[in-house]
Amino acid sequence: MSTDQLNELSATAIVEKISSGSVTAEAVTQACLDRIAAREDTVKAWAYIDPDYALAQARILDDADVKGPLHGLPIGVKDVIDTSDMPTQMQSPAYEGHQPKTDASCVAMLRAAGAVILGKTVTCEFAGSFPGPTTNPHNPAHTPGGSSSGSGAAVADYMVHGAFGTQTGGSVLRPASFCGAVGYKPTYNLINRSGLMFAAENLDTIGLLTRTVDDADLLMSVLLNRPRSAIIAPETKPKIGFCRTHHWDSALAETITAMEDSLKRLEQAGAEIIDITLPESFAGLSTARNALNDFERSRVMADLWQNERDQLSTNIAKQLENGTIMEYNTYRDAVTLANDSRAQLEGIFGDVDFCLAPAATGEAPEGLGYTGDPQFQGCWTILHVPTISLPTHKGPNGLPVGIQLVGQRWQDESLLSWSRWVMNKLRPAL
Repeated sequence: MSTDQLNELSATAIVEKISSGSVTAEAVTQACLDRIAAREDTVKAWAYIDPDYALAQARILDDADVKGPLHGLPIGVKDVIDTSDMPTQMQSPAYEGHQPKTDASCVAMLRAAGAVILGKTVTCEFAGSFPGPTTNPHNPAHTPGGSSSGSGAAVADYMVHGAFGTQTGGSVLRPASFCGAVGYKPTYNLINRSGLMFAAENLDTIGLLTRTVDDADLLMSVLLNRPRSAIIAPETKPKIGFCRTHHWDSALAETITAMEDSLKRLEQAGAEIIDITLPESFAGLSTARNALNDFERSRVMADLWQNERDQLSTNIAKQLENGTIMEYNTYRDAVTLANDSRAQLEGIFGDVDFCLAPAATGEAPEGLGYTGDPQFQGCWTILHVPTISLPTHKGPNGLPVGIQLVGQRWQDESLLSWSRWVMNKLRPAL
C-alpha cells in the first residue's frame, strides 16, 4: 500500500497496522498531512495545524516501547475543546491566540492512548450558528453543516481518521449527514466535558465524527474504559421504531426517499417496523431547546456580552440578547418540559431495539452562510438520548444524505451494535 492511501483507511484498520508494525505512525500522519496540503485551500477544515509538530508527535510514538490502543492514530479536535499545545480560538476574534494550559479530558484520554492530535478543526463561532470558512468536501459551493464544520469535512475528505465534535442542537449529526461521515452523539454527558467551552450546559454533548461505526466504537472504548460493543449476527431480526417526529413536513424529497428505502430494505432483511408517534407535547421541544440555548449561553458568555460585544457576530449577539432578557419562568418551563418528555420516552419507545428517524432535512444547502436546519437533530438532543447519523444515501445533486438511529438513554453500546448491523444491510446502496 502506498503512503498516500493510508489516510483513506478506517481508524480501526490504521491502529491494527501500526500495532502489527506494518506501517509507522509517521507514515500515517504524513499521509494525512499530504491530503490536507492538497485539499485545504478548497475545504478549509482546519483552524490550526502545525505539520512539523504533528510529525514530531508521530516520531515520538514510533520510538516508544509501549503501544496504546490508539497508537499513532491522527485525531482532529473541534476548536471549542481545549488543547494544551495548540490554541483554542472558538472561531472568534475575542479568543484569538488563546492558549489553554491543559488538555480537555477527552483530548487527554486519547493522547494517553497514543493518538496523534493532528490539529484543531473549524467550528462555527462559539459552536453557534455563525459559520467559519469550511466548505462541503463534495461540493465547495455547499455548506458542510455546523457547528462541527471542520470535523465533519476533514473526516469525510480523508484528512484525518476521526475528530471530536460537539452538539447543542444538531452540530455533530448535521455535518455528518451533509458530508457523508458517521456522526455519533452519545447519551448526554457520557464523554466528560471538562475543558469544553460551554454553549448551553443542559444540552452540550461531546461527540465523534468518524468514517465507520467501528471507529466510533473504538474511540468510545478508550474514552469509557469499556470493551467494544457486541457484534450482532447478520440473521438477527430487530424491532425498529420509525419516528417521523413533529418536523416531518420539513423533510425534503431526498430525506423521504432515504427513509422509505431504508425501511423497505431493513424490512426485507427481517426487521419488524413499528410506527412511533411522539405525544403532541413533544412538539414544543424545539422551542424549549432554543430557550435553554439562549438562556444558558447568555450566562456562559456574560463577560463577553458586557465587555467585548463588538467582537461578536450579529448571530450570537442576538442569542445572548434573547437569553439576557428572558424571564426565568420561561427557562424553567423549558427545563420542565424537557424533563417530563425524557420521563415519557421509555414508554413511548416500548420494546423496539432502536428508532429510525430523519438525520437532516435533505442534502447540504447551497451557500456557506447557513449551516442547515437543526430541528431533526435538536429534538433528540434535548431528550439526552444517544443518536447516530449513518452515511447511507445520496440526493439529487450527488451530495450525501444520512439516516439517524436513536437509542434509549444509556444504551449507547446497543445503539452502536445495531448501527453496525444497519450499515451492513444498507451498504449496497452506497
